[in-house]
Amino acid sequence: MIRTNRAQLYLFSMFLLFAAGACKGKEEPEVVDTNPKTEKITLPEGFAIEHIYSPSDNENGSWVSMTFDDKGRMITSDQFGGLFRVELPPLGSDSTVKPKIEPIEFPVEGPPLADTTKKKVGMGFAQGLLWAYNSLYVMVNHKPNDELKKGSGLYRLQDTDNDDKLDKITEILALDGSGEHGPHSIVLGPDSAIYIVAGNFTKVPEMDAYRIRPNDSVDNLIPLILDTHGHDSDSHNSGGWIAKTDPEGKHWELISAGFRNPFDIAFNNEGELFTYDSDMEWDFGMPWYRPTRILHVTSGSEFGWRKGDAKWDSRFLDNLPAVLNIGQGSPTNFINPSQAKFPEKYRNSLLAFDWSFGIIYALELKSEGSTYTAKAEEFISGSPLPLTDGVVGPDGALYFLTGGRKLDSDLYRVYYKDQDKVKAELKKKDLPELVKLRREIEQYHKASAPGTAEKIWEYLGHEDRHIRYAARVALEHQPLASWQNLLFQERNVVRLTEAMVAAARVGDASLQPRIMAKLATIPVDKLTPRMLENLTRVYEIVIARMGKPTEAASRALAASLEPLYPAKSNSLNRQLSKLLLALNSESAVKKSLDLLANAKDDTTETNFMSSSDLILRNPQYGLDIANMLANIPPAQQIFLATALSDSKAGWTPELREQYFSWFYKAFGYKGGNSYIGFIDNARKKALSHVPKDQLAMYGKMSGDSLLNQKGTRLAENVVPPKGPGRQWEIDSALKVVEENTGVRDFKRGQELYIAVKCGSCHTMKGEGGSVGPDLTQLGTRFSKRDMLEAIIEPSEVISDQYESKVFNMKDGTSVLGRLMSENEKAYVISQNPYAPHVTKELAKKDVQDIKRSEVSIMPPGTLNTMSPDEVKDIMAYLMSGGNENAEIYKKK
Repeated sequence: MIRTNRAQLYLFSMFLLFAAGACKGKEEPEVVDTNPKTEKITLPEGFAIEHIYSPSDNENGSWVSMTFDDKGRMITSDQFGGLFRVELPPLGSDSTVKPKIEPIEFPVEGPPLADTTKKKVGMGFAQGLLWAYNSLYVMVNHKPNDELKKGSGLYRLQDTDNDDKLDKITEILALDGSGEHGPHSIVLGPDSAIYIVAGNFTKVPEMDAYRIRPNDSVDNLIPLILDTHGHDSDSHNSGGWIAKTDPEGKHWELISAGFRNPFDIAFNNEGELFTYDSDMEWDFGMPWYRPTRILHVTSGSEFGWRKGDAKWDSRFLDNLPAVLNIGQGSPTNFINPSQAKFPEKYRNSLLAFDWSFGIIYALELKSEGSTYTAKAEEFISGSPLPLTDGVVGPDGALYFLTGGRKLDSDLYRVYYKDQDKVKAELKKKDLPELVKLRREIEQYHKASAPGTAEKIWEYLGHEDRHIRYAARVALEHQPLASWQNLLFQERNVVRLTEAMVAAARVGDASLQPRIMAKLATIPVDKLTPRMLENLTRVYEIVIARMGKPTEAASRALAASLEPLYPAKSNSLNRQLSKLLLALNSESAVKKSLDLLANAKDDTTETNFMSSSDLILRNPQYGLDIANMLANIPPAQQIFLATALSDSKAGWTPELREQYFSWFYKAFGYKGGNSYIGFIDNARKKALSHVPKDQLAMYGKMSGDSLLNQKGTRLAENVVPPKGPGRQWEIDSALKVVEENTGVRDFKRGQELYIAVKCGSCHTMKGEGGSVGPDLTQLGTRFSKRDMLEAIIEPSEVISDQYESKVFNMKDGTSVLGRLMSENEKAYVISQNPYAPHVTKELAKKDVQDIKRSEVSIMPPGTLNTMSPDEVKDIMAYLMSGGNENAEIYKKK
């Protein structure tokens, strides 16, 4: 009876379905995207995407830069190859209409290459392209070699005889720097000048004018510890920089400096300059870690990038803060889409591209004083989607590239479906009064007429931080003699601290006694915490640039500050600790150790993207984040321990024991790639100050036994892969594994399994993680080829039991995670494979839709550090299911 009723119900429901279909006969069926190149990409409602071309599939390299010429043709560059011209199919064409691709040929220099897999080019290796002034401007990022004889620099390419061929190449500016932190993008400014941006491995060339002088001073009293893996150890302290020039490159002016590695710059619709700066991912967990961030690049701005642990706090009054902290990532392209045929919301935004996690952020800027705040949303995202460059085309569509580092490369086009409804002109906004004031002050960022110092002096005390900053930079451009009297007559604390920064930066050491005497008149116990913070920063700059004050001045300063330490805020405690310790304050050692024992990190500073939300978007980078989040280092404690590391006075045996015992515990936290090395170098610096007969005791107490010989890693009980490695592919690995070369080494296979962290996610014989399949029966269920395919290309086939989900939220963001459970109101997800028990709830009412992630949480390249014998050993171990007595280990 039940079966009969069910059958009848089924037939009735089918009847209704067909009847409904007949009624809808004229409606178009919903189009389902089945193209793997585009179905992985999430777009805002109302937008469409087209995959146009795959350079890598056609042996045209991996494209990283693009522009449009005056004929509407796209010009692109391979990161390690030549230039290409692209004639695009019209918007809305079907897939049978293909783009026309042609290499742009230039005369090559030197004999043919011996390596036939490489190609000689006459121009290319460009990370920036710009068509302007009837010319193609090319930013070459390259060390000259036989493939391309031209080195890094800005070049102008022209067609001198109107035959549509670029026949003249002029080097406008040679640059000393290359690679991923070398010279990058080129942009045409609203003032018709050409702007360029370069990363922190590019030396600032000699300029004709400077809004800000290249600053090679560290200006930080924390004991200097460089990155233990050598990153940035031999470059300058000016960091990345931005400069501008005229079309011929005759006059160069430095605009801003102190970045890490911004790839691109963009002007908003009011003509204000912005950039998207990178983080140093190896600094995860350290107090000097700075996330990727959106920066408002005003005239003469400085953003405080320095080597190692000496990076400036964004609160320092002599640099400028971020408009918005984004989070971890790898910034690439940054554009203003005002010319796109998009809804007004996006045309009034800036678009920021993240290579690592495959996200294009739309940044809605809101005026605040003389600067801006920003609200971000995910505009486009995909996984994997290694974004390299983007530009708005003449048709009003957004074109973007993926690739870089010789990865598979693709060209996409995104357009708004209702383009006809988009108004051609944007509504112009009135420029805020404080922006006008700041720009007026910025006119004096050069040597100016007498009386300029008096004209701008009052603005040193303005309530707007960016106006105070602009006034101080203007002051530095005027002769010190023209404002020295104003300085020492000033009684307003805010104006005085700003002016003293200028004096410390442009004056010499002979001025220090007068500066110290004047600063001593400020009643420190009457200051607000922020004013005191700024004052301690002034003292720090004075000491860093002019040397330690006299003994009497040092004692007097320490005596005035000691009653205020410790303070209630972490930021003020950081300033007071390093200043007092630099002054050899004996009481500061015990006070700092008391703080070290219990200091808690601030939770008020947030990034737009939560770290946990990024883990599953790119396993290669995300698992490093997951590792840290499983046991986050205490950043404030690390700062205090580092500040104490060079102190010589104020120690007792009890205090030393308390201090060195802290290091043993600190080695148990998980930070970025340089975390252990930073902690160990602070420890070693401190050990250099203990009596020699106590060195071994304190060394053991602080963790000697925990570290490898270099002090950059924790000692492991297993030997990691020795290599030499290679780029293993399925066929080459299978050939090696199937070779009959004797009995495999069970112990070595087990070591490799542990060393490459297989057990973090997989279970073997009841031990290990649970976010990946159990591997105990792997060898009895799968062939060697199957196993190698799963290891080398983990994203090709993902079991639905272990796949991640993309939760597209109604607010435009997306969240990745494994769906652990759900209830009536929420989805419960896990985002960290190293801490699967840590879950997060997503309210169902906030979720737009759910898609399957196309990326495995297992990173590719697991075998690439291994030699052929090591590949055989780990494969044997996997095939045995961890059984030493398995057949594979028996002699034939």
